[in-house]
Amino acid sequence: MKMISSRSALILIVIAQFLGTSLWFAGNAAAPEISSILGGNSLIASITSAVQLGFIIGTFIYALFSIPDRFAPGEVFFFSALLAAAANILVVVLPFELPFILTCRFLVGFFLAGIYPVGMKIAADYFEKGLGAALGYLVGALVLGTAFPHLLKGMGLDISWKLIFLITSGLAIIGGSVVGFFVPDGPFRKANPKFDISLLPRLSKINALKSAASGYFGHMWELYTFWAFVPMIILFLSEGSFTQSTISLISFSVIAIGGVSCAVGGFISQKKGSSKVALVALVGSGLCCILLLFAQVLPAALWILFLLCWGILVTADSPQFSTLVSQSVPSEFKGTAMTLVNSMGFGISIISIQFGQFLLQYLTIDKVMALLVIGPMIGIYLFRFFAKKKRPQTEAS
Repeated sequence: MKMISSRSALILIVIAQFLGTSLWFAGNAAAPEISSILGGNSLIASITSAVQLGFIIGTFIYALFSIPDRFAPGEVFFFSALLAAAANILVVVLPFELPFILTCRFLVGFFLAGIYPVGMKIAADYFEKGLGAALGYLVGALVLGTAFPHLLKGMGLDISWKLIFLITSGLAIIGGSVVGFFVPDGPFRKANPKFDISLLPRLSKINALKSAASGYFGHMWELYTFWAFVPMIILFLSEGSFTQSTISLISFSVIAIGGVSCAVGGFISQKKGSSKVALVALVGSGLCCILLLFAQVLPAALWILFLLCWGILVTADSPQFSTLVSQSVPSEFKGTAMTLVNSMGFGISIISIQFGQFLLQYLTIDKVMALLVIGPMIGIYLFRFFAKKKRPQTEAS
């Protein structure tokens, strides 16, 4: 395959990853309709969680067997996109029963492990410098996709769930083909053809990796819980005076603006460094958890502005922590490290959401979010703690 410029590769990867991950966020947009047909809104959480659980297990398996490093990442991306699309189509083809739906959506999540983190690994193979900016665009595209269901709900669009599943499956196949046929291995890729069961324990000894991963985990503790609770926060601050469509449109804006901040943060990281951008964003979003306690006394325009600022800060650190993870290990282990940290981070996000749901039985949403500041606090502390420790010369060598 003919080599292409890093800029061209980045454009193609961003497009392909957005198309591939549409299986995730657009599928979640169809979850309420599917749940309603099956007989209860309580099934929405099960349908959406199936994808996330599949992703967590998938990323762990991909990391355990070092799939992104042992095989050509473009081929991994391509075949993962095909398999994820096939699993998504099966939801339409198989009998419309909950066990089939949950199994298929689990498989979609499993094979998304070969799209999202592997897309970041491919970008890392093209950018020895400026990776923070490149990943800013990649993660930004995913954030915009995450906000998509709120936009559909806010606009009152009624699209058949079957059509959504078929269209997103087609988009994923196109995305996979773009990377598989038009994005060759990057110039900084270093293959690691051997399977080594001891690799993960060896990686866990690298202080630079533990530092970056700790910050990422603190970020993930807050991020998905914030996104999940944004409509509830708006309902609380508006004291029930906003319509559902208004709440959805504000939710879309609060989440989507994070996609822009990922790109802007990536640009800033080229001058200030990924560590500074990540830490400032994590400290800022952690403070927002506390400041929510005082937001209810503000007029609507100001607390909406506050939520937009929170949406900017809560995502800006994500691509920078991923950049630091990539830079903390030898080139031949980048894909494995990024995929493993993704797996653990999304696992933490599920625990955080469940913890938040539990607390809501006893506390109002502002107090729940205030307690969740413990994630960013621990992440910041461990990030700095491991960064200060001297890195042994033999780590993961």
